[in-house]
Amino acid sequence: MSRHSERKYRAVTAVQRRIANPVTRRLPLQTLLETTGRASGLPRRTPVGGRRVGDSFWLVSEFGERSQYVRNIRADPRVRIRIRGRWHTGTAHPLPEDDPVARLRALPRMNSATVRAVGAELLTVRIDLDD
Repeated sequence: MSRHSERKYRAVTAVQRRIANPVTRRLPLQTLLETTGRASGLPRRTPVGGRRVGDSFWLVSEFGERSQYVRNIRADPRVRIRIRGRWHTGTAHPLPEDDPVARLRALPRMNSATVRAVGAELLTVRIDLDD
Protein backbone atom coordinates (compact mmCIF):
# COMPACT_ATOMS: atom_id res chain seq x y z
CA MET A 1 0.00 0.00 0.00
CA SER A 2 1.37 3.42 -0.90
CA ARG A 3 2.22 6.01 1.70
CA HIS A 4 -0.71 8.18 0.52
CA SER A 5 -3.13 5.25 0.75
CA GLU A 6 -1.89 4.40 4.23
CA ARG A 7 -2.43 7.99 5.44
CA LYS A 8 -5.89 8.05 3.87
CA TYR A 9 -6.77 4.74 5.53
CA ARG A 10 -5.64 5.97 8.97
CA ALA A 11 -7.47 9.31 8.63
CA VAL A 12 -10.74 7.81 7.39
CA THR A 13 -10.82 5.00 9.95
CA ALA A 14 -10.11 7.47 12.76
CA VAL A 15 -13.07 9.65 11.71
CA GLN A 16 -15.29 6.58 11.25
CA ARG A 17 -14.35 5.15 14.65
CA ARG A 18 -14.67 8.36 16.66
CA ILE A 19 -17.42 10.33 14.92
CA ALA A 20 -19.32 8.73 12.04
CA ASN A 21 -19.96 5.21 13.35
CA PRO A 22 -21.12 6.19 16.87
CA VAL A 23 -23.61 8.66 15.35
CA THR A 24 -24.93 6.52 12.49
CA ARG A 25 -25.26 3.38 14.65
CA ARG A 26 -28.00 5.21 16.56
CA LEU A 27 -30.10 5.97 13.48
CA PRO A 28 -33.07 3.57 13.49
CA LEU A 29 -33.07 2.87 9.75
CA GLN A 30 -29.29 2.72 9.27
CA THR A 31 -28.16 -0.70 8.05
CA LEU A 32 -25.87 -2.27 10.65
CA LEU A 33 -23.60 -5.27 10.28
CA GLU A 34 -22.93 -7.17 13.49
CA THR A 35 -19.88 -9.42 13.54
CA THR A 36 -18.19 -11.24 16.40
CA GLY A 37 -14.87 -9.69 17.43
CA ARG A 38 -12.11 -12.11 16.43
CA ALA A 39 -10.08 -11.43 19.59
CA SER A 40 -12.69 -10.32 22.12
CA GLY A 41 -15.62 -12.51 21.08
CA LEU A 42 -17.88 -9.49 21.63
CA PRO A 43 -20.49 -8.24 19.15
CA ARG A 44 -19.17 -5.46 16.89
CA ARG A 45 -21.64 -3.25 15.01
CA THR A 46 -20.63 -1.35 11.91
CA PRO A 47 -22.85 0.91 9.78
CA VAL A 48 -22.78 -0.29 6.18
CA GLY A 49 -24.48 0.50 2.91
CA GLY A 50 -25.68 -2.05 0.45
CA ARG A 51 -28.77 -3.69 -0.93
CA ARG A 52 -30.85 -6.76 -0.29
CA VAL A 53 -31.40 -8.86 -3.40
CA GLY A 54 -33.64 -11.84 -2.72
CA ASP A 55 -32.16 -13.89 0.11
CA SER A 56 -28.80 -12.08 0.03
CA PHE A 57 -27.46 -8.73 1.14
CA TRP A 58 -24.62 -7.23 -0.93
CA LEU A 59 -22.12 -4.60 0.18
CA VAL A 60 -18.69 -3.35 -0.82
CA SER A 61 -16.00 -2.80 1.81
CA GLU A 62 -14.01 0.35 1.08
CA PHE A 63 -10.80 -1.03 2.62
CA GLY A 64 -11.19 -4.67 1.62
CA GLU A 65 -9.29 -7.16 3.75
CA ARG A 66 -8.07 -4.34 6.01
CA SER A 67 -11.60 -3.55 7.23
CA GLN A 68 -12.05 -4.79 10.76
CA TYR A 69 -15.45 -6.26 9.97
CA VAL A 70 -13.97 -8.24 7.05
CA ARG A 71 -11.25 -9.57 9.35
CA ASN A 72 -13.97 -10.55 11.84
CA ILE A 73 -15.94 -12.28 9.06
CA ARG A 74 -12.85 -14.27 8.08
CA ALA A 75 -12.63 -15.52 11.68
CA ASP A 76 -16.39 -16.19 12.05
CA PRO A 77 -18.69 -15.75 9.03
CA ARG A 78 -21.92 -15.91 11.07
CA VAL A 79 -23.32 -12.37 11.25
CA ARG A 80 -26.44 -10.37 11.92
CA ILE A 81 -27.55 -7.47 9.79
CA ARG A 82 -30.18 -4.85 10.57
CA ILE A 83 -32.08 -3.87 7.43
CA ARG A 84 -34.81 -1.23 7.76
CA GLY A 85 -34.95 -1.72 11.53
CA ARG A 86 -35.23 -5.53 11.45
CA TRP A 87 -32.43 -7.92 12.39
CA HIS A 88 -31.57 -10.90 10.17
CA THR A 89 -29.01 -13.64 10.69
CA GLY A 90 -26.80 -14.95 7.92
CA THR A 91 -23.44 -16.10 6.69
CA ALA A 92 -21.06 -13.58 5.14
CA HIS A 93 -18.79 -14.38 2.20
CA PRO A 94 -16.00 -12.03 1.06
CA LEU A 95 -15.81 -12.36 -2.74
CA PRO A 96 -12.39 -11.26 -4.01
CA GLU A 97 -13.23 -12.61 -7.49
CA ASP A 98 -16.26 -10.30 -7.84
CA ASP A 99 -15.83 -6.92 -9.56
CA PRO A 100 -16.52 -4.42 -6.73
CA VAL A 101 -16.73 -1.41 -9.06
CA ALA A 102 -19.42 -3.12 -11.13
CA ARG A 103 -21.13 -4.22 -7.90
CA LEU A 104 -21.18 -0.61 -6.65
CA ARG A 105 -23.21 0.39 -9.72
CA ALA A 106 -26.00 -1.91 -8.49
CA LEU A 107 -25.97 -0.52 -4.94
CA PRO A 108 -27.63 2.65 -3.64
CA ARG A 109 -26.08 5.73 -5.26
CA MET A 110 -25.11 7.49 -2.02
CA ASN A 111 -23.30 4.42 -0.71
CA SER A 112 -21.52 3.94 -4.01
CA ALA A 113 -20.28 7.53 -4.09
CA THR A 114 -18.98 7.38 -0.52
CA VAL A 115 -17.22 4.03 -0.93
CA ARG A 116 -15.62 5.13 -4.21
CA ALA A 117 -14.46 8.43 -2.74
CA VAL A 118 -13.02 6.85 0.39
CA GLY A 119 -12.08 3.37 -0.76
CA ALA A 120 -8.65 2.17 -1.68
CA GLU A 121 -8.99 -1.62 -1.76
CA LEU A 122 -12.58 -2.48 -2.61
CA LEU A 123 -13.97 -5.91 -1.75
CA THR A 124 -17.45 -7.31 -2.37
CA VAL A 125 -19.17 -9.09 0.52
CA ARG A 126 -22.33 -11.18 0.13
CA ILE A 127 -24.40 -12.16 3.15
CA ASP A 128 -26.67 -15.16 2.63
CA LEU A 129 -29.66 -14.51 4.89
CA ASP A 130 -31.25 -17.30 6.91
CA ASP A 131 -34.71 -15.73 6.89
